[in-house]
Amino acid sequence: MEASTLRMENPDNAIIYKIHAGNVEAFTMLYEKYVKKIYAFIYYKTHHKQAAEDITSQTFMKALEKISQFKIEKGTFQAWLYQIARNNVCDYYRSFKPASDIEDAWDLSTEEDIPRDTDLRKQLEEIQKGLQKLSATQRDIVILRVWQGMNYAEIAEIVGKSPDACKVDFSRVSNKLRKEFALVALIFFFSL
Repeated sequence: MEASTLRMENPDNAIIYKIHAGNVEAFTMLYEKYVKKIYAFIYYKTHHKQAAEDITSQTFMKALEKISQFKIEKGTFQAWLYQIARNNVCDYYRSFKPASDIEDAWDLSTEEDIPRDTDLRKQLEEIQKGLQKLSATQRDIVILRVWQGMNYAEIAEIVGKSPDACKVDFSRVSNKLRKEFALVALIFFFSL
């Protein structure tokens, strides 16, 4: 199928047409569809609940402000929204990196199971160390593929690479993580 045919089949486009025609309230449908996914994406990048909430709000505010500039023929709304989120996360880290409280960083529940939470915390710390060794784009590819469940074409549109390049990067990162980390941490990583 041609790209123009695929764009017409995208259900987001009907909503965007309504918004471009002046029905700004239709943006609520896009917000409800993507807010949890965008929040999760940002949270995986910041590991801080309040920051993720703030950046998610900023992302949707910016998207609403700039929706008239979004061109359906240039890409999908989803990719455009994730690009805004990525840029907002970059801005967040440029402005400051606050000290995180461990409860905020891992959002631990008040009904603690100390042995389980300690093991979970260790596994998360190991995974976070591994992710820190990756480039920002590689981290985004892993997050979008593993935790967001996106296919390589969707990821490519967000990170600005070809689908094949994203697939190769993901494969290399997976192999690297398998070699560097304990099997338990790796299983946990891919089951999140």
